[in-house]
This record gives sequence, structure tokens and C-alpha cells, in this order.
Amino acid sequence: MIAFPNIDPVIVKIGPLSLRWYGLMYVIGFVSAYLLVIYQLKKKKMKVDRTQIDDLFFYTILGLIVGARLGYVLFYNLAFYLENPLEAMVLWHGGMSFHGGLIGAVIAGYIVIKKKNMDFMATADLFIPTCPVGLGFGRLGNFINGELFGNPSDVPWAMIFPHGGNIARHPSQLYEAFFEGLVLFSILWIYKDKKKREGDVLALFLVLYGCFRIFCELFREPDQQVGYIFGLLSMGQILSIIMIAIGLFLKFVYLPGKVENSKKAVK
Repeated sequence: MIAFPNIDPVIVKIGPLSLRWYGLMYVIGFVSAYLLVIYQLKKKKMKVDRTQIDDLFFYTILGLIVGARLGYVLFYNLAFYLENPLEAMVLWHGGMSFHGGLIGAVIAGYIVIKKKNMDFMATADLFIPTCPVGLGFGRLGNFINGELFGNPSDVPWAMIFPHGGNIARHPSQLYEAFFEGLVLFSILWIYKDKKKREGDVLALFLVLYGCFRIFCELFREPDQQVGYIFGLLSMGQILSIIMIAIGLFLKFVYLPGKVENSKKAVK
């Protein structure tokens, strides 16, 4: 067993205000993603107005935060929030859903992209390869907080988390940081320059993230208020299966049909 690095979640506190590692991880992730998008624009010499990118980033992040909170409320703890509706707005009490955040970011991004007459699939492929950076840093924030820990385990690297009882567990947050962050980023960053059509990177992201999340959830303890659905799957796995299905539909049905239609239009 490896000792859990009991890092204080609060970096510095000034009066009622505090800077937390969890929040800092997300800030680092957002800034890194933004810089990587700008890097791509310069490398490919794309003629895109920087103000459009800035606006898109702002509203996408806003949609992500709102969607992540609403997703948690709807997918993971609806009964509690129906009884305590005001708690849904108290973000600092915790509770965010990646899948809800993705939905919120896509909706907000789609509205801005269409309003600015940009191509949705091309823009999505520009942004998507940078998403795993934020995911990776976010999972590191989960690890520092000692939350979303894994199932009990006797593997040599198992840890006893502060809120997980006196039981050694999988450091599942680190598994997710590795697969959903480093591995996924590496694959998408390479693939973005080899794709055959716009939207391919988005489709691959949906499929691979879904697969990695389903795998990592095998080692992660499910939310107590949800448990295993049908006694077999966690909520994260069910939502990831839907992600994979959407990604496969985009890759093999929607995108080929869109390309074929565009060819007919040219003729």
C-alpha cells in the first residue's frame, strides 16, 4: 500500500476567500486548452478572427459549468435536489458531471458557432483535441481532494483515502487522469493531422473517451446514492455507452452521408 499524499485542498486562504487546488487545476486546463487552440491556428495559418475564438471559449466554458452542474443534478442526485432546489445553485458544495458538462459545452458552442457563421465540425475538431488536457488536470484535482476514489483493493499501489474509511482503494482518479487525459490527448493530437474529413476528431473523441471511462469505472466506487444500475453498470458507464453510440453514428452514418451529399451538390 502507498501512503496517500495528504495535500491540503486549500492552497491559500484570505478571510472568507480561498484558492483551492481543484479550482486551480481547472484553470490550468482551460488556459492550456486555449493556448493549444491558438497554436493550431498559427501553425495551420487559419484565417480565423481571434475575437471569435475568445467568445467561443468563454461561452463554451460557461455552458460546460452550467451543464456539468445540471448533469449532476439530473443524472446523479435528482431526488435530493427536488427536495432542496436551492442547493442546485450551490456549486461549492460539489457535484459536477462530465457528461452534463459536455452536453452544455456542445449546446453553447453550437449556438455561438452558428451565430458567427463558422463551420461546426471544423471548429469542433479544432477544440476537441485540447479537451483531454482539462480532463487530466481535473482528475488530478479530484485526487488531491481525495474524492471519487476507487473500489477496495489489495494492489501494491492501493491507498487509504481520507473519506474512504480505513480501507485501501484503487487510486481511480489517477487511472482516469492517465487514460482520459494523457493517452486520449496523445491519440487525438496525432490524429487531428491525419483525419479524412471534418468531424472525424469529434467522433473519435466520443468513442475513445466512452471506452476509457467505462474501463476506469470498473475500478471506481459508484456514487452511493446511485449505486449500480441493473446491479451491473454505473451511471458513468451508461452515459459513456450513449457517447460511444453517438460517436459511431457520426463516424459511420452522419459524416459519410454529409460528404456524399456535398459531392452531389457540387455536381
